[in-house]
Amino acid sequence: MRYAVGDDGIATLTLDHPETRNAVAPEDWGLLEKHLDQGAGDPRVRVFILTGAGQAFCSGGDLKTMGERLRASTIRRSGDLLRMARAIQRIRETPRPVIAAVNGAAIGAGCVLALACDLRLAAASAVFSVPFLRVGLQPDFGGAYFLPRLLGTARALELLWTGDSLGADEACRLGLVNRVLPDDGFMSGVGELARKIARNPAGALALSKLTVYHGAEQTLRELLDLEALAQAVLSKSADAEEGVRAFVEKRKPSFRGE
Repeated sequence: MRYAVGDDGIATLTLDHPETRNAVAPEDWGLLEKHLDQGAGDPRVRVFILTGAGQAFCSGGDLKTMGERLRASTIRRSGDLLRMARAIQRIRETPRPVIAAVNGAAIGAGCVLALACDLRLAAASAVFSVPFLRVGLQPDFGGAYFLPRLLGTARALELLWTGDSLGADEACRLGLVNRVLPDDGFMSGVGELARKIARNPAGALALSKLTVYHGAEQTLRELLDLEALAQAVLSKSADAEEGVRAFVEKRKPSFRGE
């Protein structure tokens, strides 16, 4: 997995196994977790982009090495899966927005990885599929969490039980994808949105991500409490003071991440 930080505050994480269409091996999940932690601790980083090298986003788990893993005991197998799945949890917990740039096929665990991100932009040629049942398995890495929340229960089960593929436009219509961009210049379009998001204050980005996700799981009363606390914290920040002053003075704010 390649990790690079640009001068624009965008950290790009690239699954880098084009010869296997970026099939993820166990060590890739650990690297993803490591790089997310690295970026979260880097004051230069405002937004993550996760994408794949070559013509695919991620073709899922590496089935060529799956046989050995399937022979492990149930206890060992579940423990290994939980360790790998920490990367999924880290995507949700990192204070930085994470954008999946789905440049091609997103299959199985690769599709779930894209769904775990905060936003998904798809190239026009991208396809999405979760064919776990075709190899006698069921979704992992949060597939059964993300799919019904994005699609609804019935559509999620249909997609799982048929293993059918969705094109980018259909995925966008159903709510799996935020935007579909042309194949030509795809990453430029992703970068444009990432830079627009990155212009916001880091603290406001972090706490808005926190409250939105908690809002999906909590009662209104619980969320109102959390929102009030988050807003009070941001109210003491230099960026909030600058933002209000710039609005009054009718100019663009200059945020410093404070």
